[in-house]
Amino acid sequence: MAQNIQGKIAYITGAGSGIGRATAIQLAKEGVHIGLMARTESKLLRVANEVKQYGVKVHIAPCDIAEMDQVEEGVDYLRNGLGPADILINNAAIGGHGSFLEMDPIDWKRTFEVNVFGTYHVTRAVLPHLIEKNKGDIITISSSNGLKATAESTAYSGSKFAIQGMTEALMQEVRRNNIRVFTLNPSLVATELAFGDKLTEHNNKEKYMQPEDLAEYMVSQLKLNQRMFIKSSLQWATNPF
Repeated sequence: MAQNIQGKIAYITGAGSGIGRATAIQLAKEGVHIGLMARTESKLLRVANEVKQYGVKVHIAPCDIAEMDQVEEGVDYLRNGLGPADILINNAAIGGHGSFLEMDPIDWKRTFEVNVFGTYHVTRAVLPHLIEKNKGDIITISSSNGLKATAESTAYSGSKFAIQGMTEALMQEVRRNNIRVFTLNPSLVATELAFGDKLTEHNNKEKYMQPEDLAEYMVSQLKLNQRMFIKSSLQWATNPF
């Protein structure tokens, strides 16, 4: 029997746009209370206003997930306002594309600081909530680039390969606490991360996966009976050609 997720509390990183925004809205439609995390407060406020129309509680915590102290402060704020999390969606990431020698070392390092250490920081701050409840869900958005690298993606692919190992090990650790760890590996999704300021120009909804598609998929995962989960999955567009 599928789980009812109404009334649960979800914290979402990278929630100001794209997959994070779509997931917040989709979960709110299911009656889930939402904690929104991202760097830009104005974007979080816009998403919060969209989420509120579904009658759920919503709080925002602007922070840079690459900074552990900011994450801890943000998670504490969400816990005080909403309660401890039942669900964590690790969505925040940056691109970091460029050839190995041409890419600025500062940008290369920043990719790991956000994608790997940021995911670690948020998970470390939220995991005690789930352990305390002896139940919960962690969904981390990785990438198909974390399974098969491509040229000019040493920083991005490297960070996403690291995510694979980290989440695989975490999954093995916390199963005994009835915590399910899902890792999603989508190929190209129509977001600012993929297309930048040319999103509107290049986004063909008949060809490319949309943020809403990933959001619907995550909701279906969360509704699986508690006794099972899908530890890793790869999402592809059917015919992007």
